[in-house]
Amino acid sequence: MQPLIDYARSFRQQTAARPEEFARLAEGQAPQALFITCSDSRVIPSLITGARPGELFELRTAGNIVPPYDPEQPTGEAATIEYAVEVLGVTDVVVCGHSHCGAVGALVRGDDLTAVPAVRDWLTHAAPRADGTKADGTKADGTKADGTKADGTKADGAKADGDPAIADAVQSHVLAQILRLRSYPYLARRLDAGQLRLHAWFYEIHTGTVLAHRPPADTFVAL
Repeated sequence: MQPLIDYARSFRQQTAARPEEFARLAEGQAPQALFITCSDSRVIPSLITGARPGELFELRTAGNIVPPYDPEQPTGEAATIEYAVEVLGVTDVVVCGHSHCGAVGALVRGDDLTAVPAVRDWLTHAAPRADGTKADGTKADGTKADGTKADGTKADGAKADGDPAIADAVQSHVLAQILRLRSYPYLARRLDAGQLRLHAWFYEIHTGTVLAHRPPADTFVAL
């Protein structure tokens, strides 16, 4: 913690060289995009995009989950999305998943989360994913997104390989959040009017590569 404190103490001196930039920030904000991503400490939106202060409006949740639209039960996540779109007028919304995601990994593996009930209950908001996987990480035939059965074996009887990247599951999960956003009425209106664009990204922690979903080919490719 001490290095963080030391940096915060010196931050004012570091910004003194750019007084005009910070003076403009005090006048208001006009971010280019709403960036929805995971709370994972290894995923830093400004590091990935090179965004300067004021350019990104961020929403970070465990597993970059977008909760279902429910006007009767407002959430902090829904309020953030609404403010970004209706008040700040962002024209782009990015949902960025990442490799080595603990939240999606827990869903895929069917981890026992009784020791962290808040996490367990939050993950129930994960929408069914594009690969047919349910929120508990299983498909209709009882296998998980990685082909693993409940007993830890693959559908063909082999043991699961334990790949930490779980890229396919995370990418499908990101697409499910994009579909969830389309169910928000004010987002749907702006999408229909051509005033808003949705982007599905996948960030590889171990390589720094950013992939984006291309609808025509229904695949993630490097930006």
